[in-house]
Amino acid sequence: MEPSSSNGKISSSNNNQMSNKRQQQQQQQSSGSDSNTGFEDERILLLVFRSVAFDPRVVSVAACVSRRIRAVARRVLWRELCVSRAPRMTSELALGAGGGVGGGGFHALAKLLLFCCGSGPGRGGIPGHLAPATRFSKTSGRSFLHRRCRGDLLYVSDPCEHEARGREADFDVGVYRGIFRGFMRSRTRASLVGRRAELESGRLRCPYCGARVWSMSAARLVPRSASRRLGSHGGKQLDYFVCVNGHLHGNCWLAHLSDDSSDCDDEKEEEEDVDSVCSMI
Repeated sequence: MEPSSSNGKISSSNNNQMSNKRQQQQQQQSSGSDSNTGFEDERILLLVFRSVAFDPRVVSVAACVSRRIRAVARRVLWRELCVSRAPRMTSELALGAGGGVGGGGFHALAKLLLFCCGSGPGRGGIPGHLAPATRFSKTSGRSFLHRRCRGDLLYVSDPCEHEARGREADFDVGVYRGIFRGFMRSRTRASLVGRRAELESGRLRCPYCGARVWSMSAARLVPRSASRRLGSHGGKQLDYFVCVNGHLHGNCWLAHLSDDSSDCDDEKEEEEDVDSVCSMI
């Protein structure tokens, strides 16, 4: 009887081992199939969105469909949108961030390229909106750098002009935005930290990545060249904010300009037009 019992145990053990091997093989085949399917899905998505020129409205809607598509959008689609809209600018920004574009990623950069963040109640209460076209310039960016920070690379947009109302109806509100390359290693950040500049409290956050911001006027890092570059009225009122991820935004008062009086920048080789699709991000 004992040998029979022993043989039964051995047979049962062998059956369990074979069953486990079959399960492992099935899991490997299943995982391999899933990975291939995911790869094919990603390629198909890329082709689909390329066919619509990476319309940010379509990308945004698709990213709300599922977590999987949202992950693909953050990893691939927003990057491709940035490259399609501003190839040289995106390439230069990526050089200082190991292939990325710093905090907030390509989703934040795409929003910065296409979205005017508006202004608060103190300056017209202008709501944010999609800008039909925006020019970003390193030349303008240099005008926003303190003399001790001139080694930094900063792209700044031309101001998006809006009509003011009420007592300030004689002026326009100019809203501008920008981004540093490699902000974590920049001289501007080192100056903010060295001066122990405090981050703004309350609801004031970066409109592009949601991070906390420094007031550059409070840190006494606003050069006079910034107001001259913008052509702002009352340079003392100029203020802009930089978030911990290196996104810049601000606004100023501008004198009314006719269409014929807009200036053309002589250094066009250092500027880049960003033609955005009028859609919501």
